[in-house]
Amino acid sequence: MAISALDAQQLYRPADLSLLGTNNSTRELEPLDDIIGQERAQSAVEFAMSIRDKGYNIFAIGRSGLGKRTMMLRYLKRHQQLEQELNDWCYVANFDEPRTPQVLRLPAGSGAQFKKEVEKTVLRLVKALPLAFDNEVYYRRADKLKTQLTQRQEATLAELATEAKEKQVRLTISPDGDYQLMALNGEEPHTDESYAALPEAERNKFEENIRHLESRLRGIVRQLTEWEEEFSTKQQQHDEQVAREVLSHFFKPLKDDYRAVPEIRNFLTAMQKDMLGNLDIFLEQSEDQLGLAYASLEKKMPRRYQVNLLVTQEQPNFPVVVEENPTYHGLFGYVENATFRGTVFTDFSLIRSGSLHRANGGVLLMDAIKVLERPYVWDGLKRALRSRTLDLNSLEREVSLSGTVSLEPEPIPLDVKIVLFGDYQTYQLLQHYDPDFCELFKVTADFEDTMPRSAKVESLYARFISSIVHDNQLLHCDHSAIARIIEYSSRQAEDQTQLSLHSANVANLLRESHYCAKSTNARAIRATHVEQALAQQEQRVSKLRDQLMLGFTQGTNLLEVKGNAVGQINALSVIATSDHQFGMPNRITASTSFGKGEVLDIEHKVRLGGKIHSKGVWILSAFINGLLAKDQAIPLTTSLTFEQSYSGVDGDSASMAECCAILSAISGIAIRQDIAITGSMNQFGEAQPIGGVNEKIEGFFDVCQLKGRKHTQGVIIPSSNVNNLMLKKSVVDAVAQGKFHIWSVTHVLEALSILCDMPAGAADKRGQFPLRSILGAASANLASLRAANTNIS
Repeated sequence: MAISALDAQQLYRPADLSLLGTNNSTRELEPLDDIIGQERAQSAVEFAMSIRDKGYNIFAIGRSGLGKRTMMLRYLKRHQQLEQELNDWCYVANFDEPRTPQVLRLPAGSGAQFKKEVEKTVLRLVKALPLAFDNEVYYRRADKLKTQLTQRQEATLAELATEAKEKQVRLTISPDGDYQLMALNGEEPHTDESYAALPEAERNKFEENIRHLESRLRGIVRQLTEWEEEFSTKQQQHDEQVAREVLSHFFKPLKDDYRAVPEIRNFLTAMQKDMLGNLDIFLEQSEDQLGLAYASLEKKMPRRYQVNLLVTQEQPNFPVVVEENPTYHGLFGYVENATFRGTVFTDFSLIRSGSLHRANGGVLLMDAIKVLERPYVWDGLKRALRSRTLDLNSLEREVSLSGTVSLEPEPIPLDVKIVLFGDYQTYQLLQHYDPDFCELFKVTADFEDTMPRSAKVESLYARFISSIVHDNQLLHCDHSAIARIIEYSSRQAEDQTQLSLHSANVANLLRESHYCAKSTNARAIRATHVEQALAQQEQRVSKLRDQLMLGFTQGTNLLEVKGNAVGQINALSVIATSDHQFGMPNRITASTSFGKGEVLDIEHKVRLGGKIHSKGVWILSAFINGLLAKDQAIPLTTSLTFEQSYSGVDGDSASMAECCAILSAISGIAIRQDIAITGSMNQFGEAQPIGGVNEKIEGFFDVCQLKGRKHTQGVIIPSSNVNNLMLKKSVVDAVAQGKFHIWSVTHVLEALSILCDMPAGAADKRGQFPLRSILGAASANLASLRAANTNIS
C-alpha cells in the first residue's frame, strides 16, 4: 500500500481570530491584565500567599522569558493583603546601652510624621533650653544661692579670724587660695628674727594657739566643702527644675499624640530623662566640644536624639520589593561609619535598611542564581527565615575581617514572603544539597512553557499582544500582524496545538516589528513588518548556518540530492548555538563484510558517539536481528558512520535512517538520495517522535535549493511529529505545488519502502519474505552467504 504524502494544510496552522469580531487591531482590543496559561503556577502563588505560617515561601520554576516576574507582580498588585498589619520601623538611641540601639514599631505611614515631630521638638529645645537659663529670674535665683553660700562661708571664716586675732594670730589667704595662720607682733606678722627673739614660753604659746586654730580651720574647710557641694546640688536641682519645666512643656503634646503606643511613650520618657542628664549638650557654647555630638548630614541637632526612620510603609498597599542585586548588605542592611575631624564613629543614626527591611510585611522577589552567587547571602537568608527576625550584624565581624567595635542593633521581627525565580537545575540542586530548602520553600510555582491552542485561547493571546503594545507604547498591530505573531508563538512551541508562553520572545518580536514599521513610516504593524523582523533576526544569528551551507555549494560537504545509492542515506540533525538552531542534513553510510552479525558503530568506537546514540544503535541492531536472524546469526559485520562528522554525535533521531542504511547494505537495494529521513525507533521498528522537526525539514529543503531542485525531493518524518509542523512559507508553497514532499510514517519499514521505491516485505507464516521485496532480497543474500560459509567449512 502506497503511503501518501502530507498535504500543505497539514504543514502549517494559521491563526483563527474569528472570535475577535470587529476588533481587528490592538487599538480596539482590551489589554489583558493577566498572564495566560499559568493557572497551575497562579494557584500555587494564591495558596502560598494565603498562609502566613513559617516556611511557605515560593520557588518559581521555569525558563527565562516565561513572564514569571510579570505574572507575580501583576497578581500581587491585584490581590493586596489588606488584612496584613504593616508597620514602620525606626531605630533610636538606647540611652542605657548605647551599643544596642532600640527599635520602635509604629503604625504604617506614621514613622515619617513621628520623626518630623521629634526633630521639631528637639530643634525647638536646642533654642528654648539656653533661653530658659539666660534670663533674670534664673540669674536672681542662682545669685541668691551663691550669695547664701558666700555669706555662710564668710561668717564662719570671720568668726575664726576674730578668735585668731584675740590670740595674736592672723588668718590670711594666699594667692593660691590656701589658708595661712601667722603669729602677730602687734599689728604686723612676726618676722623670722623677731619670732626667734621671743621667749620660749611665748613661742610655745603661739604654737599651741596655732595648732588649735589649724584644727578649727580644717573643720571649717570641710564644712565649706560640704556647703559647696550642697550649693552645687541646689544649683543642679535648680537647673533641672528649670529644664524639667521646659521639657515637660514641649514633650507633653508629643506624648499625648502617642498615648496609644506605650513603646513610643516609654522612649519619649527615656529621652526626656536623658536630656536632663545631658543639659550641657544644649547649654555648652564651645563648638569643639559640641562638634561630635552634632556631627550629622541631616539637620543641626544632637545625634543621640535623632530618629532613624529605617522603613516606612503606605497603607493599603503592602510592600512588594524586587531585589536585582541581592548582596549581603543590600539584603540585610548595614551600619555606616562616619568621620568627623579625624575621629571615626558610628551610632544608630547610621544604620541603613536592606531589601528585607523594606519588604517586611510583604513580598521580596529575587533571582535564585544571584542569591546563591553572593557570598554568605543564602545562609543569612535561611537564618532570617528560620528565626523570623532581622538581626543586623556586621558582615565583616561575622567573617572575622574586622575587630573594631560595632553596634548590635535590636532585632526586628520579620514577616515576609520570599519568592525565588530559578530554573529546574537550580531547584534540583537546592533540593538535593540543602536540607533546609524544602523546609523554608514549601511551595513550588511551576510555570508552563506552552498552553493548548484554540480559537478562544488565540483571542486571549491577541489581548496579551495588545497589552505588550500598550505597555511599551508601540505602533498598533493590525489583524494580519496579530495572526502572524500567534503563528510565530506556535512555531516557538514546536506544536500546531500549542502556543509558547515565552512572553519575552513575543515582546522582542513586537519591538523589532515596531522598528521595521517605523522605518517605513507605516501607521501600524502589519504581517509584512513581522516577517521583516523575523528575517532580520535570522540574518543576525545565522552566520554558522551560512558557513556550513557554503560547503554544500562548493562541494566540500558531500551530499547527494538526486540518484540512488546502496547503504547511503540522508539523515537530518539540528545544530544549536546559544541563540539559534537550524537543520543540517548528514550522510550516513553502512558497509558490510563477512563477520558475526555485529553492527560496528564507528562513532562509538572513536568516542564521538553519545550514550543515547549508542542506545539507538543497539535498538536498531535488535530490530534487524529480530527480522533476519531469528534462526541463524547474520554472517555479516556492518560498519555504520556519519560521514564528514568530526565532533560529537548524540541523540537517537537518526536511528531510523541508520536502520534503513543497514538494510540497504544487506539487501543491495539502493536508497533514493532525493529523500532525507529523521526519526527514532523502538525494538519493534515503530517510529518515535523527535525534536526540531521544522528546522530539519527546512535544512534539507535549503540544501536541495543550493544543489538543484527536483520535484521528487522530500523528507520522511514520524507520524507523531505531524502536529509539530509549522514550516516556513517557502516549504509550504513548494509542497502545495507538488515540488516537495513530506511523508509521515509509523514504522521504519514504511520509510524503507518509500526510500527504495519497493515494498519492504512482510513475513508469511513460515517467516519467509516475498522475493520482490527489500527484506526478501536481504534474506536471499544472507542465505547465500550462509551456504557459502558452510561449503567453505
